[in-house]
Amino acid sequence: MARQRRKKGRPVSGWLVLDKPRGMGSTDAVSRIKWLFGAEKAGHAGTLDPLASGMLPIALGEATKTVPYVQDGAKVYRFTVAWGQERTTDDLEGEVTRTSDARPDEAAIRALMPKYTGVIMQTPPQFSAIKIAGERAYDLAREGEAVEIPAREVEIVRFDLVEIPDDNAAVFEIECGKGTYVRSIARDMGRDLGCWGHIAALRRTEVYPFTADDLVTLAELEAAAAPAAPADTAAEGEEQRPARPGPQEWKALDALLLDTGAALDSLPQVVVTDDAAARIRLGNPVIVRGRDAPAEADEACAFARGRLVAIGAIEAGMFRPKRVFTG
Repeated sequence: MARQRRKKGRPVSGWLVLDKPRGMGSTDAVSRIKWLFGAEKAGHAGTLDPLASGMLPIALGEATKTVPYVQDGAKVYRFTVAWGQERTTDDLEGEVTRTSDARPDEAAIRALMPKYTGVIMQTPPQFSAIKIAGERAYDLAREGEAVEIPAREVEIVRFDLVEIPDDNAAVFEIECGKGTYVRSIARDMGRDLGCWGHIAALRRTEVYPFTADDLVTLAELEAAAAPAAPADTAAEGEEQRPARPGPQEWKALDALLLDTGAALDSLPQVVVTDDAAARIRLGNPVIVRGRDAPAEADEACAFARGRLVAIGAIEAGMFRPKRVFTG
């Protein structure tokens, strides 16, 4: 009988709503958080480009089971479109491919904005994570291959013009659904206005159900980990490695986590007893009690003592677990 592989890390669970700084990739951010918390598992709920800053919800442990509910949530972005250039990546990272001396006035911008509000068809950027015949579009683009990316339906719930700091740029804010590319909005608006355009600055301010009040900065994380032992001694010429946090630091870091169930605000919730929670965790259905408890729900979540027990369905007054949580 093969030996079971021992898991690396500790079974910490919850959401860390990181205020990702500009210049850090989403994968690097997840790796950093996983290392700080000494977590067995970690994942994020929606990529942010390295040039973008703002809200990057990171799930640890059991919270990774709730990632799809956050990925599907509405998002709010504030961004600056620079007029006069179109770029390969539709942001500052790419090479300039088209230029124009034309600049749109406020009236022209406002007249165009309704076209980008509601359910629209959008073509993702060439440099995106969209898969084409099993390959990431950005990998093909880096190899110089022009790929045909089909347009797809996205929803922009709200589109506001925040300010026009000068003739060369405009600042916008949008609330949008899953799969919306802000870089595509900048590119397409520039084309429609006849002046070209690209993203000069981008910040994600909200990912439902999280808000700005939930954000944790790298500085706050570093402060929580500050009591860590001195950094590992490096050999001459090598970069000194920070000390790995331990139990003392984890206690302070864990205080910055949101409960796993915080991701499920959009689902009906039922409260169960400890006995019912034990039955649910074994995969058994339980009777839903309480005057306000729903009798039917395609998806709902059960809590005991404020902790998430399971996600399931409610049928004829019975909660039937589909996915259970151990902690």
